[in-house]
Amino acid sequence: DGMNVLFIVVDDLRPVLGCYGDKLVKSPNIDQLASQSIVFSNAYAQQAVCAPSRVSFLTGRRPDTTRLYDFYSYWRVHAGNYSTMPQYFKENGYVTLSVGKVFHPGVSSNYSDDYPYSWSIPPFHPSTEKYENDKTCRGRDGKLYANLVCPVDVTEMPSGTLPDIQSTEEAIRLLNVMKTNKQKFFLAVGYHKPHIPLRYPQEFLKLYPLENITLAPDPWVPEKLPSVAYNPWTDIRQRDDVKALNVSFPYGPLPDNFQRQIRQSYYAAVSYLDMQVGLLLNALDGAGLSNSTIVVFTADHGWSLGEHGEWAKYSNFDVATRVPLMFYVPGMTTSSLGQGERMFPYLDPFSHVLGLVPQGQSKKVVELVSLFSTLAELAGLQVPPACPETSFHVALCSEGASIVRYFNASEEKAEEEKVGCDDTYRCFNEESVAFSQYPRPADTPQWNSDKPKLKDIRIMGYSMRTVDYRYTLWVRFYPNNFSANFEDVHAGELYMVETDPNQDYNIYNNISHGVFFKKILG
Repeated sequence: DGMNVLFIVVDDLRPVLGCYGDKLVKSPNIDQLASQSIVFSNAYAQQAVCAPSRVSFLTGRRPDTTRLYDFYSYWRVHAGNYSTMPQYFKENGYVTLSVGKVFHPGVSSNYSDDYPYSWSIPPFHPSTEKYENDKTCRGRDGKLYANLVCPVDVTEMPSGTLPDIQSTEEAIRLLNVMKTNKQKFFLAVGYHKPHIPLRYPQEFLKLYPLENITLAPDPWVPEKLPSVAYNPWTDIRQRDDVKALNVSFPYGPLPDNFQRQIRQSYYAAVSYLDMQVGLLLNALDGAGLSNSTIVVFTADHGWSLGEHGEWAKYSNFDVATRVPLMFYVPGMTTSSLGQGERMFPYLDPFSHVLGLVPQGQSKKVVELVSLFSTLAELAGLQVPPACPETSFHVALCSEGASIVRYFNASEEKAEEEKVGCDDTYRCFNEESVAFSQYPRPADTPQWNSDKPKLKDIRIMGYSMRTVDYRYTLWVRFYPNNFSANFEDVHAGELYMVETDPNQDYNIYNNISHGVFFKKILG
């Protein structure tokens, strides 16, 4: 019988995790999951903003096929009646359940999180979600503010809790119901933090003394960054604490000390998230389900923490597009448990925990759009066919191939040796590649540069990431017929990973890039 699936998706989580080599963060529970999983160190989202990314990986289609680049359309009406990953599991006999933020709420999921197509019962949203942007952060003067940096006393919060705590409790309740009913399930759990506001239980600050927090390695706007590529982080400028700093638009840097506070709170929010994941996985264990449940852990996109003088997502840089991605597959990434053995005992982030290394690690460049095919294959379902070039009329197909073939690390090495690189162009064609894209309303930063509405999009930045480089073209885009003109290039970026891992030195104008151009069109 097929395995259950526990699909954990986190909002705005870049891979600041111990299992990804971060030395500062305390993430023992996610690291423990990684120690029993295959971990992909080069996984990328298709667009670095919530709704387009989620609709893309939940349907297995790229943003140019969902036609969602903003928050304001429902793909079934606006693009095509595409089946989703949970819908496919539901049609194959699974009970499908959604807790927290899985689909982006609102128009883009028909105000219903795509229920009843995708889910067996109406999705659960924590009752305290509605207070997320309220004035719940106590300032030094004792008054309440809607701040970006917002450590709180949970007992003072509405209902004495926070949304992610409520989501964990509901997910645990559902796991136990599924166990009792012996039903095969696909349970998606969407966590809010570290999405802004950085509102989390204040005790997590203790893990990150401010004197241990550095600035980003490259906190300046790179000299050769095209202005169209820059994201002016308008959402954080609207928070009370950032507004009070009166920073100039669009490039004005935040004061160093405040940059450190944002970074400190982002890390603290990640440890708070880690605690929730730990409690959830411990409950999976407790229900005796860890031998029969695939666990996927990922995020919808990353988040800049001051790199390139930028904050938030909304760009094509690795810091915005790269995500954690790991798969725990009983019997495949790990051997079965003996009677009474625990796979995921809860680990307290406040106790010193030794670093755990991933069970297997793949450096292959992969995309979130592959999740649908990959999970279908892992669960033993028929893998959705590859989409034809134009697939608006096709209900079930995927634009991302399954990545299960990369799960065995030793096979990966053999495959690389097999290719034999006498013909450079052929090798170039066979490398793994991730495509991301980001829309802009103009060539220079505007108030709506981060989140332009469809009708205001004039330029699309198409970006291609391989193991060796990131190549981005900013081209003319026509929102009325969703077309891009690659002959009208407004700007370009090229970063070589080996010599410029932080993507600070754009060499687009230094070299001839015909071979890159061919590949991005291909």
